[in-house]
Amino acid sequence: MFILVGLGVGLGPLIAGKILSPHKPDAEKNSPYECGFEAFEDARMKFDVRYYLVAILFILFDLEIAFLFPWAVVIQDIGSAGFWAMMVFLFVLVVGFIFEWMKGALEWD
Repeated sequence: MFILVGLGVGLGPLIAGKILSPHKPDAEKNSPYECGFEAFEDARMKFDVRYYLVAILFILFDLEIAFLFPWAVVIQDIGSAGFWAMMVFLFVLVVGFIFEWMKGALEWD
């Protein structure tokens, strides 16, 4: 019974979406999105590596910012030593961001 309910909850919305949703592709929907190359071409085509660089930098900074949430929750308990440790962390983060910016890693030509 549990497996049937699980399959129903998982597959039900997928099947309902396939049946009920309109399917009207146009040039706008089939245009390149974020990655810069056509969606329905050869998977082995060459494209700019800078896309991966921007994606990796986003993930890197996103994960580093995730460290701020637990710190903000316990800021009252850790005192000034914890505050200044996070300020050093943020300083290193900002210096790294400025370095990447000056090297042109965030530019998209």
